[in-house]
Amino acid sequence: MKKRIISMLGTMTMLCLLIAGNVLGVSAQDKEKIVDGSYLTDAEESRGTVSEDELLKGKHLMDGESAISKSGRGRIYAYGATTANHDVDKLAVLVYVDQYNEETGDWEQVYSWAKEAESTYYVSTGKTLQVPRGYYYRVHCTHYAGNVDEYPYDEAISFTDGIKVD
Repeated sequence: MKKRIISMLGTMTMLCLLIAGNVLGVSAQDKEKIVDGSYLTDAEESRGTVSEDELLKGKHLMDGESAISKSGRGRIYAYGATTANHDVDKLAVLVYVDQYNEETGDWEQVYSWAKEAESTYYVSTGKTLQVPRGYYYRVHCTHYAGNVDEYPYDEAISFTDGIKVD
């Protein structure tokens, strides 16, 4: 009988701890700050993709991805890729690295570059960058896909959450 009571108490304790952990986890998530659609996190990396609503607007663009990760002390790796659903005349990804300014509460662009491709369905680019420590950084990309005789090209945006670089 004692074993059964101890077992039930142990089970109830574990259940209470699980419930408390889930409630605290939700509370902690609610306290994360969101700036222009990006959470400010302490994560090691973040990825973002083009929303399905944006993809449905055009006929060439299949996917767009942006990514950021910590790459050592005061370094980040920033990446962007654009995928069309078939070969197109022009394909491009424009990559922007933003730093969060706590004083203004806004993202400020600190790096940017672009990569274009012709007569293909995929283009990607990535760079490792040295950045000042103690700030949040995110990557946002603009993705283009289209044929020369069909202007304007399909266009969409993707962005990551902000990660803190220590």
